[in-house]
Amino acid sequence: MDLSLWLIPVLFATGLFAGLVDTIAGGGGLITIPVLLGIGVPPAYALGTNKLQASFGSGSATFHFLRAGAVTWRECALGVVLTFAGSALGTLAVQRLDPDLLRRLIPFLLAAVALYVFVNPEFGRTPTRPRLERLPFYLLAGLGLGFYDGFFGPGTGSFWVVALMLGLGQDMKKATATTKVMNFTSNAASLLFFALGGHVLVAPAVAMAAGQVIGGRLGAKMVLTRGARLVRPALLVMVVVVLAKLVYDAWLKPAVG
Repeated sequence: MDLSLWLIPVLFATGLFAGLVDTIAGGGGLITIPVLLGIGVPPAYALGTNKLQASFGSGSATFHFLRAGAVTWRECALGVVLTFAGSALGTLAVQRLDPDLLRRLIPFLLAAVALYVFVNPEFGRTPTRPRLERLPFYLLAGLGLGFYDGFFGPGTGSFWVVALMLGLGQDMKKATATTKVMNFTSNAASLLFFALGGHVLVAPAVAMAAGQVIGGRLGAKMVLTRGARLVRPALLVMVVVVLAKLVYDAWLKPAVG
């Protein structure tokens, strides 16, 4: 794809903003995918190209969370392996199956997440007692959310944050840091299989990736300094935004069309 010079700063700014938002609360794909579609990238290529640029944002955030000690590879290793496997399976499945069922069901789960976080204002402010050991937790969350991210994707970060707080008892700051490690893993796995299928456009991805690296770094710093005070309201806002988008796509858009 030939990239017009005027598009480069637009894509850079899009990547920067999406990387910042995605690191704090998830939902960056709601910003990047419409932009890719808007400049004429076909849907299948938009998904693959989005995974390439998003890998830079989640990778940048992961690096800064690890360097700050907010999370360690050792405690994430099992989750990384299972999330990679789940995402690979989901990416293979989405190229063969229609994700319409998930598009209609996920809004109900997102609504439950938003309601739970809203009615529990202290949720995630401090660590709590884990409800599951790491192996059963990552067998469920790693494979399940990894598959979901590779197959469909919207709201993955929100699901991860809440799952980590409920299942492993992490506070919101640590859960957000761990989520970025898992997002990076699922992005990388999904990117691999999109690339093997020839559905990645390098030029727009590189322009957005440059912004993603900066946005991911800024977002990680904000999470580390402000913690739940920042993440909780941002998480609620992004869950509602993703929910509204999915409800429109799944239920309202077909009726309008």
